[in-house]
Amino acid sequence: MKSKLILAVATALITVFAVSMAFAMGGGNARKGKFLYRKNCRSCHGSTASDLSPADKTQAEWTALFSDTGKIQCSPDWTVNEKDLNDIFSYLHDYAKDSPSPAKCS
Repeated sequence: MKSKLILAVATALITVFAVSMAFAMGGGNARKGKFLYRKNCRSCHGSTASDLSPADKTQAEWTALFSDTGKIQCSPDWTVNEKDLNDIFSYLHDYAKDSPSPAKCS
């Protein structure tokens, strides 16, 4: 009985942790994120929209990428604060290929 209780509490804690990590990013300003993306990200990740766009990944893929910002490879010369990074994430996530309104890049 005690082991089932411990298992239930551990499962609940893991679930709460996973959900909080998934929602750590989000709620940013997608319009500002689009501006920041075009201003900063395209200079390294491609000069045209087809080189890298929100529609390249699903919402889950963007969430996974931004859940560990160490995975994001940016120029060491470019620094971004947490708010701007959240805005960029919101833009990429909101216009991902499986979103209700995916980016239309050609």
